[in-house]
Amino acid sequence: MCGILFSYNETLSREEHLAGCRRALAAIRHRGPDEEGLVERHPIIAGHRRLSIIDPSSSQQPIADESGRYLLTYNGEIYNYRDLRRRLNDQWRFRTEGDTEVLLAGLVREGAGFLDRMEGMWAFALWDARTKELLLARDRMGEKPLYFFHDEYLGMFCCSSEIPSLIEAIGKERVTEDEACTADYIRYGYFLPGYTIYKEIREVLPGHRLHWSPGKRVITRRYWRIRPKSRALDRTRAMEELRALFVDSVSKRFVSDVEIGAFLSGGIDSSLVVATAVQTLKREIKTFTIGFHDRSFDESDYAKAVADRVGVDHRLEYMDYEGPDELNRLTTRHLGQPFGDSSVLPTARVSRLAAGSVKVVLTGDGGDELFSGYQRYQARALMRWYTRLPKAVRKSCEKMIGLLPENTRHHSRSPLKKAHLFAGAAQKIESETPYVAPMQYGNPTLRRLIPDLWRSGKEAPGIVEEYAACDVERMMFADALVYLPQDILQKVDRASMAHSLETRPPFLDHRLVELAFNVPLSQHRTALSGKAMLKRAFRDLLPGNVQRRRKQGFGVPLGEWFRGNLGWEMQELNRTLATPLNRHVVDGMLERHRGGQTDNGLQLWQLYCYLKWKNERTK
Repeated sequence: MCGILFSYNETLSREEHLAGCRRALAAIRHRGPDEEGLVERHPIIAGHRRLSIIDPSSSQQPIADESGRYLLTYNGEIYNYRDLRRRLNDQWRFRTEGDTEVLLAGLVREGAGFLDRMEGMWAFALWDARTKELLLARDRMGEKPLYFFHDEYLGMFCCSSEIPSLIEAIGKERVTEDEACTADYIRYGYFLPGYTIYKEIREVLPGHRLHWSPGKRVITRRYWRIRPKSRALDRTRAMEELRALFVDSVSKRFVSDVEIGAFLSGGIDSSLVVATAVQTLKREIKTFTIGFHDRSFDESDYAKAVADRVGVDHRLEYMDYEGPDELNRLTTRHLGQPFGDSSVLPTARVSRLAAGSVKVVLTGDGGDELFSGYQRYQARALMRWYTRLPKAVRKSCEKMIGLLPENTRHHSRSPLKKAHLFAGAAQKIESETPYVAPMQYGNPTLRRLIPDLWRSGKEAPGIVEEYAACDVERMMFADALVYLPQDILQKVDRASMAHSLETRPPFLDHRLVELAFNVPLSQHRTALSGKAMLKRAFRDLLPGNVQRRRKQGFGVPLGEWFRGNLGWEMQELNRTLATPLNRHVVDGMLERHRGGQTDNGLQLWQLYCYLKWKNERTK
């Protein structure tokens, strides 16, 4: 995995342009500590930071064709590059053995249509010096990031793998907060696809390519989309296809010239990845787990049981309070904008643990969105029955639950916590209809929290008009297009690359994605649980206790953190910074949390991350 940079600038002198791009490359050194490459052909500069995984002795970047017309900088892995190379052998004289030159050759010989043949994850910039045309593209599911800045008036275009790098290239003074996006962040805990906290910085959408030429507008085109229910599959055939595709996907993600490990939580998805690699494919891998001394958040016993069963070299490290330093580092050096998912901290810690032994790990990301694993899907299914009760009865139930003190244990170990979560979901259901992503607050609370912004926000592309189905199916589809790339994959990419570690999620093979959305919900869910098809297809590989486990997630004990020093720090930030947040509402949330009336840990963390970003921005 790597970091990329491309800049076209007619305004700056050659020296100023080069200096800015060197700062931008330095800002993504963590993504590629093995090598740096830079090609300068004023007014364009292409840069690259390399983490050597395939063909480490050659395949340096940026790479040009023999004529010098085309110049490519690329981040990713193309798992079927050897097959693609054989197709191109009679059209191209290859000088290297890796996937980078295969991508260059394919794009030069076949154009953007070559993307349809590729399997893997990628973000790249290809410059055509003759026609002065730039092509950017991002992989189908959004595993690899790519951000861009465009100022047509000044003749500037710049893209990079991370926002802090991009800002180094263009200058901090050129970016301003987009308060409509801030509203979305408060609503969801992250930004909707295509957008960032900055008005001037956009994101290349997953499954899209971008075309630009000097003096012209940016043109974006979709090259791939999920097409739900495009074919009929009976249960037996679907299970057989699922198993064959998953085994093939895991196998392909072992394409590497370095050792590969795996994250192992002890849940169904990561356990299945590890069991398939070891028991079916006979691979030897190391596995890595982070535990918590708070047993309600700890999954390490389950992970160890799976590791012992399949027979792998397993590494475990415990994590307690991280403090603000790690969050500051991730926000300012890697994320570059607020990010409300607190599991970025344990993800960074397990990445650091793994990076001490390997350069690449397999992960279980994507299994919940594709195979209906989240408990919110079950809650939405139950909500159909709950909303049929008289409104007075529902209000009384929710009021009674609200009167009960809420503990800070993980919801998987606390029936009372689940009752509070269900009551909260019931109060938000109107705000979440039509569903785009799980909301932190319903509209009545948003109106109080951000009174000037609560009606603001962007529009998530391609959900409502593309998928009309029952609530749970629509939630799964929306989560695959919004929650997965904007939260899960962003978190894993930044946290892992902060420690120069590449992650590969087998569930996100596009053939598996298409299969998952071409079977009816009845194959994904039983009356009380999800992942039914996944469990049936791999019954022989998964221990019974793993199959029966409820979804837990990579939670951290935020409730206790905000009753300590973190709460005092947040209170000070809230009272001293000028923000769109209603200070009194935030103080009230914090006081109720400290008093043990409610567990507002998740909401407080999200607001704390915004305040921390705002504080850094004002320095």
